[in-house]
Amino acid sequence: MRDLFTPLAILSCALLPLAGCKIVKTPDPQAAATEVAGTTDEARMAAYAGEIWDSKVLPVIAEHAVPLTGLRGKIASEGLDAAGAAHGLRPVGEANPWNFAATGEGVIVEANTASRAAKLLVDIDADGAADVTLQLGPVIRGTSLRDAMPFLIFTDFRDQIEFAKLAGALNALAHAAITLPEGELVGRTVGFEGVFTLRNKGDAIELVPTRLTVQ
Repeated sequence: MRDLFTPLAILSCALLPLAGCKIVKTPDPQAAATEVAGTTDEARMAAYAGEIWDSKVLPVIAEHAVPLTGLRGKIASEGLDAAGAAHGLRPVGEANPWNFAATGEGVIVEANTASRAAKLLVDIDADGAADVTLQLGPVIRGTSLRDAMPFLIFTDFRDQIEFAKLAGALNALAHAAITLPEGELVGRTVGFEGVFTLRNKGDAIELVPTRLTVQ
């Protein structure tokens, strides 16, 4: 009996320290990096867009903005490429469309502010017809804000998805920067500054405003 008891006693003593042990999983370095950088592309690109908005994006627009009336005239008389060479911004490569920064003032002839793709149609040459559509959002078509920035280069980003999320984040900041007054908008004068993209000379101008004032 004594011989049987001794091995059991030894085994019991050996197991006692394990009773107070707790198994801890080794942290996943990739998971930690993801948590630091942001859990989604949207979060990371929204943070980056916020960092560059006031310090880089708005200064580029202010530096390159030209009066929209004169720009429309140059496009009509000399062609899109001539106007683009003089005033346009676009990513490297002739296949990319021209983007323009422009300022203007005109009379609102139509206002659609109930839609998520809210917009104002503005007459800038006093002929009673809309010459430019101001995209207010929150749903904003296109990637003009991103593509007009010379410091935003596709190859600096992980992939097309991340680059697209950046465009969306910049559009969201443009939407957030615009405040409309209460009351009827049609017939009131609006001043604006922003960017738009033209693929063809005769395309309608759909400008994303970064500054907008309604009188």
